[in-house]
Amino acid sequence: MARVPAAVLKVLGHLPRAPRALARRYATRRPLPTPELVAQPHPWGRALGLVTVVLLGAWLGLLIVGNVRVPVGPMNTTMTLRPSLTGGTKINVSPLGALQLDSHVAPVRLDVNVDQLDPDRSQALVDHPERLSGLQDEVAHDVAHGTRDLALRSCVAVVSGATALGLAVYRRPRRALAAGGLALTLLAASGGTAFATWNPESVLEPKFSGLLSSAPSLVGNARSIVTEFDVYQKELARLVTNVTKLYDATSTLPAYAPDPSTIRVLHVSDIHLNPASWKIIASLVDQYKVNVIVDSGDTMDHGTAAENGFLDPIEDLGAPYVWVRGNHDSRVTQRYLEGLKNVHVLDDGKAQTIAGLRFAGIGDPQFTPDRTQAPGGDAANELAGARLATSLRDQKTAGSPVDVAIAHEPVAARQTDGEVPLVLAGHVHHQEMEVLPYGTRLRIEGSTGGSGLRAVEGKHPDPIQTSILYFDRDTRRLQAWDEIELGGLGLTTAEVRRHLVEENQPGATDSPTPTPSPSPSPSP
Repeated sequence: MARVPAAVLKVLGHLPRAPRALARRYATRRPLPTPELVAQPHPWGRALGLVTVVLLGAWLGLLIVGNVRVPVGPMNTTMTLRPSLTGGTKINVSPLGALQLDSHVAPVRLDVNVDQLDPDRSQALVDHPERLSGLQDEVAHDVAHGTRDLALRSCVAVVSGATALGLAVYRRPRRALAAGGLALTLLAASGGTAFATWNPESVLEPKFSGLLSSAPSLVGNARSIVTEFDVYQKELARLVTNVTKLYDATSTLPAYAPDPSTIRVLHVSDIHLNPASWKIIASLVDQYKVNVIVDSGDTMDHGTAAENGFLDPIEDLGAPYVWVRGNHDSRVTQRYLEGLKNVHVLDDGKAQTIAGLRFAGIGDPQFTPDRTQAPGGDAANELAGARLATSLRDQKTAGSPVDVAIAHEPVAARQTDGEVPLVLAGHVHHQEMEVLPYGTRLRIEGSTGGSGLRAVEGKHPDPIQTSILYFDRDTRRLQAWDEIELGGLGLTTAEVRRHLVEENQPGATDSPTPTPSPSPSPSP
């Protein structure tokens, strides 16, 4: 038997002890952690959560501490920034209503709340009216001072709100500070966007709501809007002055103070046998000192002789009433109106000069009280519009040009393009304004009767719509207009939107007189 070397035996002698040594060696080591499936938050989810915390915290900060109390002239006001999808400025004059201005486009809106009238300062204005001459400088200084304070306080408010909410949610100072920094960045970006889109001329075209809708003198009349153009300071001073008067006259709102050279036309249409319309029209005639009322048809609903008594209040509205026939008005209706005093019925291109303006109109060629669409309806209206355009052209040649043409259907009204500066229509039950290719301005009125009885057919009642048109007495051209909208059946809302024609917009040059177009040919 071969002898095993001693070295091999020595190695083999150590083998039984190897497992025990290894066990002792690895027993002293820390155990490896047991693998677990832990859901890590997605980066987009973390970002969305942080943005939510920032926006909510910033909003809470603005809501709690982000406002400043500023005296503006004789009024004590509170200025606040609010999150908004459209931006703009809202001036709340409690309890009279509000004015909205499209002053800027940004995700923040400036709210100005008129808290109260300071009795000492307002009495000083009453006792010393000469101080009104310096009111615009005082208002401009007060607003600038308040805006600076509001900007500083808003920065502190959004940073504090976002940081506090971030600390409460994340419990980590670094994340909380990141939320505050992001909130400040967003506010700065919003401020930069507001500055870049700032539109000081927005004060010339405000939207009124509440009781203020019956006091358009807050921003002046058509003449002063066009000629007194130091936009924000002068008009804001006028606003402050007139709000002072509103508070002082607590029983009634001040009437509109018209410029003597302005002709005011109340445009109504599609009354559809709504008796409430007469009271609304009478109130507007008195409030705006209207010179003439224009009705572009569909005063009736079925045009029967039994409905004629509905027309009797027209004689007592307080202004001349110019009327053209709509498709719901019959010849019986037309003959009855021709017998009423103060009513001027226009048809077949007939023209009359009333309150300094020359009107011409044509009745709707169709009578469809059952609301059906007669075959060839558009062709019939195009032919009627062509007849009206021919009459307008003839009168222009004779040296007695027409200032305003009237037709019920917009299809007929469009045929007068190039023959008259302005043509009025209705029929579609919503307001539109359009400049036609050859320069004629087409104004379509909504339903001044809120669509009559049919207003209850839909889910929501139709609004009552009408307009005040302002004409220069010398040129007899449209200068501005107010769109008036009242809530329909069961509603009490009211809005007035001021608009200027393009020629009167700040910085605009005089538009050339449009070249008459050739007579449009009716469709076959």
